[in-house]
Parts: sequence; C-alpha cells; structure tokens
Amino acid sequence: MPDVGEGLTEAEILKWYVAVGDTVSDGQVVCEVETAKAAVELPIPFDGVVSAIRFDEGATVDVGTSIITVDTNPGAPAESAEPAPAVAEPEAPAAPEPPKRQAVLVGYGVAESSTKRRPRKASATPAAPAAAPQQPVLNGHGAAAPEPPLTAETPRPLAKPPVRKLAKDLGVDLATVVPTGPDGTITRDDVQAAAAPAAASVEQVAPVAPTEPAVVSRETRETRVPIKGVRKATAQAMVASAFTAPHVTEFVTFDITRTMRLVQELKTDPAFAGLKVSPLLLVAKALLVAIKRNPEINASWDEANQEIVHKGYVNLGIAAATPRGLIVPNIKDAQAKTLPELARALGELVATAREGKTAPADMQGGTVTITNVGVFGVDTGTPILNPGESAILAFGAVKDQPWVHKGKVKPRQVTTLALSFDHRLVDGELGSKVLGDTAAILEYPKRLITWA
Repeated sequence: MPDVGEGLTEAEILKWYVAVGDTVSDGQVVCEVETAKAAVELPIPFDGVVSAIRFDEGATVDVGTSIITVDTNPGAPAESAEPAPAVAEPEAPAAPEPPKRQAVLVGYGVAESSTKRRPRKASATPAAPAAAPQQPVLNGHGAAAPEPPLTAETPRPLAKPPVRKLAKDLGVDLATVVPTGPDGTITRDDVQAAAAPAAASVEQVAPVAPTEPAVVSRETRETRVPIKGVRKATAQAMVASAFTAPHVTEFVTFDITRTMRLVQELKTDPAFAGLKVSPLLLVAKALLVAIKRNPEINASWDEANQEIVHKGYVNLGIAAATPRGLIVPNIKDAQAKTLPELARALGELVATAREGKTAPADMQGGTVTITNVGVFGVDTGTPILNPGESAILAFGAVKDQPWVHKGKVKPRQVTTLALSFDHRLVDGELGSKVLGDTAAILEYPKRLITWA
C-alpha cells in the first residue's frame, strides 16, 4: 500500500479490478482505495501475471503492507529445491543469497508482508530454513527488518484485519477459534461459528419470565459502523481544531434581494454560458473582496515557530457533502480569478468532489473556507475551522421575510451569515470588519465594482 502523497497511514481497499491469473501491464489500474479524504486508483508499475491478492475488498491496510503479488516472469521454469532435512547437518551455514530486486508501486522499495505464518512444531533439532524466491509486490516503502519468529508456545492466530475486528466486536478470543482457511487462517465464518455457541448458551441460561413483555436485545437495536475513511479523518481534524484554536463566531442578518436578482441576470449573460451561476458564487466573490480589504485575516498560526504567517494568496475552501462524507477541497489562488473563472472552478470542484475523485493536492493548503448550510434549509450555524485556517463562513438559507425597505415594511429575501475565526490571530474588530464587508457587498452588489 503506497503513500499517495497526503501522508496517510492507512487506506481501505474499495475495489479490485484484477484477479489471480490476470495479465497486467505497466501503468494499468489494479485497484481503487479510499484514503482519508478521497478515492484513488492505484496503477501497477510493471508487466506480469497476478499470482496473489493479499487483501479482500473492504479491508483497511497500513501503508507499506503488500497488497498484491505479481509474477514478472511467469514463463520461466520453477527452480528445483530439495526439502530441508529434519535434522541439521554439521556443516558451516551457507552464505545467505542476496534478495532479488522487487518491483514496487511508487519507488520507495518494498516492505515485508505483514502476514505471519503459523510456526512449525518444534523438533529435537531446528530444521534448516528453506530459501523461498521473492516475487514483486505492490507496496509503498523500503524493506522492513524481519520480525522475530513467533514461539511455538505462544503462536499468534492468523487472521486478516477485518476478521480481527469482527472477533473483537463479538468478544471472541481468536486463540480459541479453530481455523478452516488456507494455511491455518481464521475466516469470518470461523469467528461467527465460535460466537454462536456462546450466544446460544447465554440464551439457555437466561431466566424466562412469561409475565413480563419480551425485551429486544441490544444487538438488534444498535448498529455499529467502523470509524474509517473520510469520517475518521473529519473527526480527527475537528477535534484537533476545536481544542487547539479558540473559536469565536459572529452573525449578521441582512437583505440579499439585490444579489438574488443579479444571480438571475448573470444566468442569461453570454459570459456565463455553460456555467452554473448560484448565490454561493457571489458569496464567494464577496468574501474574496472582503479579504482583500482586510488582508490580515488571511493568515495561519505557526505554533512550532511561534509566528503568524500572513498569506498573499487565497486558497478558498468549499465544504462539499459527498456520499463518503464531508470534504473541503479548495480553489487555488481564488483571489486572482474573474467571476466567470471562479464560476468554472467552483463547478468543477463540486462535481469532482461528489464523484469522489478529488485529488489529495486539491484538499491541501486551504486558507479560508465557505460552508453552504442554507441548501439544507438551515438559517445558520457555528462552523468549526478547518485545521490550519483562520476563518470559515457559513451561508444560511435565503427566505422571504418582512423587512424595512426604504421606510416601509415589505417582503424581502433575507439571509444570515456566520463567521467563525481563530481568536489567537483574529481580533473581534478584524473579524467583524470581514463579516460586515461581506454582508454589505451582498446587500449592494455594486460594491463588487467599487470596492474591488
């Protein structure tokens, strides 16, 4: 399992595109994995025939662990090897044969397989180890140091990570399970079979009270979902942000009627042909202008160096709800884009995110984020900062409300913005100015011209 460039430590195998016996070629995609934020397709870097798939779909694998074995010389005759004698001969040990070069995915070298084999039964004299030819494996790091052999007294049961997780959830000790899989591997069926007698015995000894209503067991009323992928990454990021940066959130409610009319006019403008024009587009542009007027907010806190890093660019993050969870890709150098260019970038960003194809690089380096909670009919919220960013703006629902307009109460389109910011580097005055300028632009969108 390689590191695809975002510093991940593990990934889930979503789908295999090849099977044992298939012929693969250099650059061919062999599987799709889900990292902490996105689905990524992994290509094979050599030609050959698949000889082993080491993990099933749905398994979570650590970076550096072999996930596939490919024979790069399938037509070569197998080397003959005599079985090792039961008793070692009194000869000087032969010099170890240097390992053959192994092809890898991204050039980090190879790591030893994490699969552990059941130790042989101890004999009077240890048997001489037989040399096993190495095959190319798909992984992401250099060869790891060999692990010390497991003793016969305390052998570790062989089971894949998902099976171990199932055993833990069911309270089954793998050491008591009889394996039925290849090479003594414990399967899911083995774990479930071991759990069934325990459940049956509990039911047999449980007292029956005919006068009381039947109680539905907890197992049938609760569903446990493993914390992994996007949900795991989001949880870690939000906890880190909430307990590191002191959050302050301010709110402003205003008349956005003129901006809503401008949205309808832009939809018929030839400059926006083929592009999606939405209120979010103008909210993004208004925030960029507000940041230009108050550049101190576009900064980050460097705890290690005890510095505030002011940034001369705006990588504008857009929170996107996807089938896999919430992700925040960002538009690089958003401050330099025209309104049509911003519309195009925004449309591509959202479409790619919903397809689960967002590249890891597109989710790094954000400076300020917008979250559009209004699409869910929510008035506003108190958003949590993306780690490393200084502010996040929540755009609420646009609703028809009675509003004082030109001295009279009239129905107007009204919305609420909420701005959360890191109070270590953003004072209340600065945060208020950014929020007030954003609302002022959206209330009178002509300020996009006069203030820009």
